[in-house]
Amino acid sequence: MSYLSSRSFSKPLTLAAFMALGLAGCNNSSQTTTDAASTDGATTTDASASTNGTLQKIKDSGTIVVGHRDSSIPFSYIADDPNQPIGYAHDLEMKVVEAVKQKLNMPDLNVRYNLVTSQTRIPLVQNGTVDFECGSTTNNEERQKQVAFSNGFFEIGTRLLTKKDSGIQDFEDLKGKTLVTTAGTTSERYIRQYNDDNKMDMNIISAKDHGEAFLMLENGRADAFMMDDVLLAGEKAKAKNPDEWVIVGTPQSFEIYGCMMRKDDPEFKAVVDEALTNVFSSGEINSIYDKWFLNPIPPKNVNLNFEMSDNLKALIASPHDSAQPKVATAQ
Repeated sequence: MSYLSSRSFSKPLTLAAFMALGLAGCNNSSQTTTDAASTDGATTTDASASTNGTLQKIKDSGTIVVGHRDSSIPFSYIADDPNQPIGYAHDLEMKVVEAVKQKLNMPDLNVRYNLVTSQTRIPLVQNGTVDFECGSTTNNEERQKQVAFSNGFFEIGTRLLTKKDSGIQDFEDLKGKTLVTTAGTTSERYIRQYNDDNKMDMNIISAKDHGEAFLMLENGRADAFMMDDVLLAGEKAKAKNPDEWVIVGTPQSFEIYGCMMRKDDPEFKAVVDEALTNVFSSGEINSIYDKWFLNPIPPKNVNLNFEMSDNLKALIASPHDSAQPKVATAQ
């Protein structure tokens, strides 16, 4: 992966169906801006971030740069306003921003949003373009060698989305089928290894984002879409006819999402972890969860009806930044 820099939006985002919506209460600063990532940026690491730490970088610049996704529903995405990400993870991200403002005594701190993708999110954090990112990024041991992770804020299982009449009930039914997944994800790596190990003769397509992956499924270019169960629920909910689709298959892994930040910066990580822990311990996490998973959400006002799992309840009760779940009671 190349290291990428940021620039201001000069053309519409690629996912036309989700051209963005403002999130009330996330940020009231009139200075908030949104950047998109270039595909041919510099590869050098931000010197101030690596030498003085993220908090000092933010203080010196007067700006905190927040990474966001454009189609990771309902975690971090664009709905009606292309300059304003929204979602469950974005709400938590804004809690971190408020904690940073308090830590630095900078109530008027400028907040700048920077678009990231599955493939660019890690290098953009590493090179200092983005200060931190909360979206749908799995914390695993390989990624821990490149970036640091906060305490987890969600847990998923990797499954399949397919048409009800496709005949696909589990992963062994994919033999000879065309499957789509999202490039740069843990699901992409897993399914390619699964295909080779089991001689499934699958045609695997890697889409640039979750929205494109589901579009390929909906248009008949793929028989199934493998991804995190909750992200599949988000794509199913926004389908032309949600009842045509079903989430199936034995989960192939249980993974925890966390906020990403640069390695070897314990002071900044402590602020992020404390902000999340405060949301958990106060019970505010329950209202944030209900808002995004049990109520209608933009842009189509669909309801994911995705109940909080026992695994997530356990994670909230005992926060940790481990790469693997500490319990295995997924529903």
